Amino acid sequence: MLSVIIPAHNEQGCIQETTTKLVKRLEQETIHHEILIVNDNSTDNTEEILKTLSSQYATVWYVNNPPPNGFGLAVRQGLEHFKGDVAAIYMADQSDDPEDLVKFYRKYQEGYDCVFGTRWSKGGKTYDYPLPKHLLNRLANNFIRLILQIKYDDVTNAFKLYSRKTIRGLQPLLSNHFNITVEMPLKSIIRGYSYAVVPNSWTNRKTGESKLKIKEMGSRYIFIILYCVLEKWLSRKDYYREY
Repeated sequence: MLSVIIPAHNEQGCIQETTTKLVKRLEQETIHHEILIVNDNSTDNTEEILKTLSSQYATVWYVNNPPPNGFGLAVRQGLEHFKGDVAAIYMADQSDDPEDLVKFYRKYQEGYDCVFGTRWSKGGKTYDYPLPKHLLNRLANNFIRLILQIKYDDVTNAFKLYSRKTIRGLQPLLSNHFNITVEMPLKSIIRGYSYAVVPNSWTNRKTGESKLKIKEMGSRYIFIILYCVLEKWLSRKDYYREY
């Protein structure tokens, strides 16, 4: 079963449409699924909408993330509760496309442990991507590629899919915020899990406010990157792929 984990902090303007589109597309593909939304300490009407969605759709349910809020904490909460064989991290703000999720899942079914998206290689697309954010994204990803000597070019892309055994093998997860989008794929690669890279699209949100605060995230990203560098070079294979 495919589990779709959606962290949601004050997403009353888009969570209903995001969820409805996902349910319809996965049902069209007859993909056995659940959609687990993690209410990340929302102060608006997000939880009321989640109550309605969970009563409307049998495959939708939600949990509340205890304080404090944080994207990484919400993802980790979802990873503790999902029921499927594989879990996809999916954004609440409609920046991700349900069609891409279907492609990720079909690729996973070919036998990979993880499927990562890329917005920058051939076939990837972005819509209304702010130029400053674009420049910082490419700088950060190229730095990660250089320091860890990997080919994957979109490590910071939150939209990824992991098998249950991979998630179990990535523990302990340390990130409380958006740096979890770096920690999980880098640990997957370092610890020897197989992965495929699939082009995906990204669309800037139309409602609500971005939760990624770039000024606050620099040191957190650097911490996780250096942590992964140390693991790669100093762990002496203490971590390894779980078969």
